[in-house]
Amino acid sequence: MLCDNHRCRSIAAGWLIASLLLLAGCAASNQTAAGSGSTVPDKNMLRVGITPDAPPLIFKQNGKITGLEAKFAHALANHLGKSLQFVELKWKNQIPALLENKIDIIMSGLTVTPLREVRIAFCQPYFKSGQMALIRMVDAARFSTGFFSLTTSSVIGAVKDTTGEYFVETRFSNLKRILFSTPQAAVKALIDKKIELFIYDAPMVLYLASENENRGLTALFTLLTNEGLAWGVRKDNPELLQAANEFLENPANEKKLKQMIQRWIPFAKFTK
Repeated sequence: MLCDNHRCRSIAAGWLIASLLLLAGCAASNQTAAGSGSTVPDKNMLRVGITPDAPPLIFKQNGKITGLEAKFAHALANHLGKSLQFVELKWKNQIPALLENKIDIIMSGLTVTPLREVRIAFCQPYFKSGQMALIRMVDAARFSTGFFSLTTSSVIGAVKDTTGEYFVETRFSNLKRILFSTPQAAVKALIDKKIELFIYDAPMVLYLASENENRGLTALFTLLTNEGLAWGVRKDNPELLQAANEFLENPANEKKLKQMIQRWIPFAKFTK
């Protein structure tokens, strides 16, 4: 009898171990599927791609995501009747993440360009912008005569993979150029006199000039280009594109949206 009881306990233990291994295998399988990004997106959630280093459009303040695009995202999600999820990405990964269906929309100060329109669709531009120069105050008189005075610079900076980089590469091809991974790195280089100009989107240049006024920086208050800022969506998602455009063009929203823009970008020029 002792032998039978011992055999029964062995069999039971074997079944227990096998069951645990089976459960562990199932858990590992689920974790792999989730990690691979193969899960179906939640249709009740709006996944918004952001790179929160571009004040006043999108940035972090006291650890909280804020800025004009953040306010837009909350309003759009509410309009769509969806919950909101911000997905933080490096700037160079925004469009790839959109194309891979890791996000639904880019709301991060995205400039409309012909090359970007090849890959993604743009909603109605909400703001007229352009490239602007951030400089040291001591150089303001030197650069006050317009675009051609900028060509006297020895070193110009821009952020990699932005329209500012394209502008610098095409319009200042005969000058030394330094590309930075973030606007904050470019600002530091300007303060440290490693570059003489920093070319970037106008709303951010004005914000950075205000933020660093006591450190001797200012903006050249002239747009070097004429560009529109808009939200990007996949071309295979016409429903979201239409809904976002209806949100932007709805007369009931128009006044509120303009007030939001003017609060964050006082010099705003509207596209309509």
